Amino acid sequence: MDDCIFCKIIKGEIPCRKVYEDESVLAFDDIHPMAPVHVVIIPKRHLATLLDVGEDTLPVVDAMIRVAQEVARRKGIDKRGFRTVINCNEEGGQVIFHLHMHLLGGRKLADGLG
Repeated sequence: MDDCIFCKIIKGEIPCRKVYEDESVLAFDDIHPMAPVHVVIIPKRHLATLLDVGEDTLPVVDAMIRVAQEVARRKGIDKRGFRTVINCNEEGGQVIFHLHMHLLGGRKLADGLG
């Protein structure tokens, strides 16, 4: 995916403020945070949307959840609470078509989901 911004971040072509990285997942601070803590968690394997996850790629989602737990601890919001969001396709609010999870916290988040 030569034009995917997240793939370019993974390759190191675009800088980011890394929060966590391992062999399968990268997490970094969002450049346009919507909360005091706003981290984007991406698999290093390119999957366009949540609908592209299948039997063979379920471990990717498992890894993203594990990383969300670790990042919440590192950012000090694990006990207070946080929200995770995966947007899917245009009407679901997805802007970058590389599977990603937002981890938000650091303040009381608004009730309701829209």
